[in-house]
Amino acid sequence: MDGILAVGWTRMLTCVADMPTRFSKTRKHRGHVSAGHGRVGKHRKHPGGRGLAGGQHHHRTNFDKYHPGYFGKVGMRHFHLTRNQYWRPVVNLDKLWSLVPEEEKKDLKENSEVVPVIDVLQHGYAKVLGKGTRLPKLPFIVKARFVSAKAEAKIKEAGGVVSLVA
Repeated sequence: MDGILAVGWTRMLTCVADMPTRFSKTRKHRGHVSAGHGRVGKHRKHPGGRGLAGGQHHHRTNFDKYHPGYFGKVGMRHFHLTRNQYWRPVVNLDKLWSLVPEEEKKDLKENSEVVPVIDVLQHGYAKVLGKGTRLPKLPFIVKARFVSAKAEAKIKEAGGVVSLVA
């Protein structure tokens, strides 16, 4: 394994190119008693405190320089904030039938007892709009949170049923 170092026997062997020994840190520190780790603390414990300790005290310069605005508050709190209040992605009728899986489409006939249920919420839509006329004359059920009047009329005309869900 010339020039390659195997790291960690439980993991897969990782290839790391070796640095010549003469340039390594340990060689450079030979003859310098504490090898850059100090005489008293001896390269131990947590000299600056654990984690993010001292952000407003002894590490203040670092926080001011690299993390401005880390401390403090701005503005007012909004209790009971409702996000995504107006989430209402739409799907048109011409795309509606493409949401039915191909296997289900094969078995459908006009008088079959098996009726496809198209739940637009499962496909990431909330509202059905009435653009397009590519609906088969088959019974089917459309579940949605919102349906436009045109879409509802076209679905019923094609033999389908609209079911509103919360």
